[in-house]
Amino acid sequence: MPFVARNVHGVVVSLHREPTPETQEFLPDDHAEVQSFLGHSASSTQRQEAFQALDADFVRVLEDVIDLLIARNVIRVTDLPLDAQRKLFSRKRFRDNQARNALTLFDPVALEGVTHTDPLQGDNPTTSGLDVIDTGFHDDLGR
Repeated sequence: MPFVARNVHGVVVSLHREPTPETQEFLPDDHAEVQSFLGHSASSTQRQEAFQALDADFVRVLEDVIDLLIARNVIRVTDLPLDAQRKLFSRKRFRDNQARNALTLFDPVALEGVTHTDPLQGDNPTTSGLDVIDTGFHDDLGR
């Protein structure tokens, strides 16, 4: 729809419905320069994607609120409609599977029995933390 007029720097300075001698260039309504001139910082697709991301975050908040209400015996899962129960359990199953498949770099329980020597404590080994192994390597800084 808009025919655009540009200044000497190539910046859009006006929009027109009909072409004029100064406005022969046509740009679609959703063109970034047209949207910018109208004061819209993002295209409708970008705004929609941002809104969908907010929706996804909000769904997580609602899920946490439902969990809290159930934990405090304000509502029971069976108080929810059957479709809501299915969706809630489906999301919980999916999140649990994602958590189980997440990368675990170490097992915190396995570290409980690991001993190491703390240089600040002398040669008294402690039973928490990671093993410290002196490789004999020292850089130019004396480490």
